[in-house]
Amino acid sequence: MSKRRTIEYFFTLHSPWAFLGHARLLDLARRHDAALAYRPMSLGEVFPASGGLPLAQRHPNRQAYRSIELQRWKARLGLSFNIKPAFWPIDITHADRAVVALVALGHEPEPFVSRAFVALWQEDRDLADHKVIAGLLVDCGHDAAVVLAQAGSAASGEQYRANGNEALAVGVFGSPTYMLDGEPFWGQDRLESLDEALTSGRAPIRP
Repeated sequence: MSKRRTIEYFFTLHSPWAFLGHARLLDLARRHDAALAYRPMSLGEVFPASGGLPLAQRHPNRQAYRSIELQRWKARLGLSFNIKPAFWPIDITHADRAVVALVALGHEPEPFVSRAFVALWQEDRDLADHKVIAGLLVDCGHDAAVVLAQAGSAASGEQYRANGNEALAVGVFGSPTYMLDGEPFWGQDRLESLDEALTSGRAPIRP
């Protein structure tokens, strides 16, 4: 029997690109019977250490091209979402750490991740608001008080930072990055390449 493959999923709920790729990543993982290891990370820590810049600090040409690309993918995927949500940019830390908490508590984080993406990018909900996060957790059948307590714990904070440190250590510099056997696939537009790697079973490509 062949060993089940694992895709390490480095992302933040703050990323529109992670949102755009999420449903297709889930489909890809199902088709290949691959496990997803959720690694929420802070771009506020990853960007400075890897040469990235927050959107507002990028050259206007880069900001304009980002908007064009988002509109292209919106049309290509036939997906309705807000390119400029009402609540963005925001401090996404606690929402990301809710995912960390679900993993630590042994719960499948996926329903909450999908629900949170929809809330931010399609429903203009404020994911910096603990009450909003609590409501989304309840929507997914969780005890919000337990999960939020775990999310606010020192252990979850340490794991969130550890995810960022691990991301940098394995070559990640943006969200989403999908890691397969140590090979990074950066961006939702690399899901096809990830699919091909899983289908072929080839050895990972190294620098």
